[in-house]
Amino acid sequence: MILEGRTAIVTGAGSGIGRAGSEAMAREGAFVVVTDRDMGAARRTVDRILGGGGRAEARELDVTDDAAIAVLIGDVAERHGRIDILHNHAGVQVAGSIEEIDGIAFDRSWAINVHAQFVACQAVLPFMKNQRRGVILNTSSNSGVFLDRAMTAYITSKAASITMTRQIALDVARYGIRVNALCPGWVDTPFNDPYTAQLGGRKALEHAIANIVPMGRFATPEEIAEVILFMVSDSSRYMTGHALVADGGESLAGGTNAGSNEAIRPAP
Repeated sequence: MILEGRTAIVTGAGSGIGRAGSEAMAREGAFVVVTDRDMGAARRTVDRILGGGGRAEARELDVTDDAAIAVLIGDVAERHGRIDILHNHAGVQVAGSIEEIDGIAFDRSWAINVHAQFVACQAVLPFMKNQRRGVILNTSSNSGVFLDRAMTAYITSKAASITMTRQIALDVARYGIRVNALCPGWVDTPFNDPYTAQLGGRKALEHAIANIVPMGRFATPEEIAEVILFMVSDSSRYMTGHALVADGGESLAGGTNAGSNEAIRPAP
């Protein structure tokens, strides 16, 4: 098992990509601290891990609470003696053009998609520096590498997450710490439920995705989990400061191919 003996913390792990990534890490031997603002969802992820023979614990965490992030990371380091992996996955999508959103909505996007990642990185680095090794993975989005219509807050925050990831990677590489960004596109998770209803059902959403994504389909959470495993394991041990895009080719079209479907956009 490629993560045997390692301790991982995953935020936003109660469903979707966060859940699938946690399950994959546990399957490969890691002890996973599953965090989510919904404790019930975190426990359900842990139950799935335990049912598969893995090791995990559930912790409630609101990533907008800076102090809570620091306390959790400190507690995990004290009880487990190390933190090998931090996956900052919790995120939010705020749709709308600059004329459609207000400052409160913009700040909420920034708080969860950028500031919370900054706080968690800052809190975990002393422990990883002491170990002389560690991996941080920040979930951004393929929207962080191109422009799209009516997504000012979201794209700004996701692009900032990538730039922050690269800068931190540069600063800490000499300590044996790697920092990368995960940039998924459309993934088949409950996040898409509002858009399914908006378009009139699952078939309508699938039709839209077929026109937006060159590969013609969603990714499954499990497919993205395999990308996560690569990025947090020694398989990518010489890679840092990289934004890895897994979007079925959507970004190859420049990110503007949503056209009349601009109201439906992917997010973790």
